[in-house]
Amino acid sequence: MQIVLSFLDSIFIEVLRYIFTNQEAFLLAKSFFETLYMVFFSCILSVIFGLPLGVFLCISKKGGLKPMLSLNKTIGSVVNVVRSFPFIILVILLIPLSRLVIGTSIGSTAAIISLFISATPFIARLFESALDEVDKGLVEASKSLGASKFTIIKMMIAESMPALINAVVVTVINLVGYSAMAGALGAGGLGDLAMREGYYKYNTEMLLYSVVLIIILVQLIQSIGDFIVKRLRKNR
Repeated sequence: MQIVLSFLDSIFIEVLRYIFTNQEAFLLAKSFFETLYMVFFSCILSVIFGLPLGVFLCISKKGGLKPMLSLNKTIGSVVNVVRSFPFIILVILLIPLSRLVIGTSIGSTAAIISLFISATPFIARLFESALDEVDKGLVEASKSLGASKFTIIKMMIAESMPALINAVVVTVINLVGYSAMAGALGAGGLGDLAMREGYYKYNTEMLLYSVVLIIILVQLIQSIGDFIVKRLRKNR
């Protein structure tokens, strides 16, 4: 797997070199796409695992669709423990796992493991809160009509979709910040560029360019998220 990833990475770098002949522009473009790569895949994985986890935490609590208080408390405690770890420490602790899964602990692909594990409990709690906001009257009405638990869960997800999208947007923005921190540990991306080419080499321009690109990326993500949420609320 590591050989395939290295081969694809080398092709991608050569394409960027061809497009961006200026060295600084090439480094900024390469780091920008590395950040997008880390954030995109870690977000996808965190949503895939975080949504079922958030649904379970919502329905298994007291007064939920299927109360399982002891299991809810156990899993909730694990979620809280993972959330409480500072990201940098979590990255260091997960180095053996990154080596086991990816074959290396350095680079953007390896950083996805830490980003995904850090983001999953965070987004799960946001999903839980979003599902909790669904009108209890709708849930009770569905029960009285004989709807299955699975059907009621689908209804809850549909009703809370704007809040769920907001949760994803908040998580993605957090992942942009986390990816910048991961850059200090060799993950690549704009955070690594700002440290390596900007701070350590006293290149103020490169440092500012990196920060500006991060700000633009965050603003773009927030704007797209707000647009989607407005459309969803308008079409309800």
